[in-house]
Amino acid sequence: MNDQCSSTKNLLPELEESYQPQHLTRARRQAQGSITLNSDGGMGLGAKIPLAHNDRNVLSAVGSMDLNNNMNPTSKGFGLALDNVNGHGLTVMKESVPGFGDRLSGAGKLNVFHNDNHNVAVTGSLTRNMPSIPNVPNFNTIGGGVDYMYKNKVGASLGMASTPFLDRKDYSAMGNLNLFRSPTTSVDFSGGFKKFESPFMSSGWKPNFGLTFGRSF
Repeated sequence: MNDQCSSTKNLLPELEESYQPQHLTRARRQAQGSITLNSDGGMGLGAKIPLAHNDRNVLSAVGSMDLNNNMNPTSKGFGLALDNVNGHGLTVMKESVPGFGDRLSGAGKLNVFHNDNHNVAVTGSLTRNMPSIPNVPNFNTIGGGVDYMYKNKVGASLGMASTPFLDRKDYSAMGNLNLFRSPTTSVDFSGGFKKFESPFMSSGWKPNFGLTFGRSF
């Protein structure tokens, strides 16, 4: 067990980003793309392309790629997203992580309160990690959180994820500020703190910042 944990514990900080709550969004019928510049020098790329819709729901194909500070891929994935006009959503993703293996994840978002000024949603996710590392079995990560947004301008989120196989827990407390918004373009700044804890090592609270450029087509 100790050999298995030492083989995987250094990879999980790269995986934890997938378990964090997404900022509150409502269903859109346009293709969307985003670039996120991270405080560690890495970058995240995202895309969402609508496939079908009705008056209340939009089904989209989604894709993502994360790059480290040397611009080498650390993960890439694709999947499907279902967004509801009331702010609810479901996403299923299949991702590949070089040097680790694959992971299959499902995430949901339930908008519990919405008016002209305030949005509150609860989120949850389940990820099946499938390492290609010899003698390391598949294992699960379960996550959840709460998102809040004020006038689509200022927001905050709290998140937690648990990986029982490694006896590890991840925590995040993040804020979000919209710097610019037009019908087709947005610029958002996010910042906060993250940490992970396990019997083998703990990170302590570390700052995490990002700048996201979004575009609808």
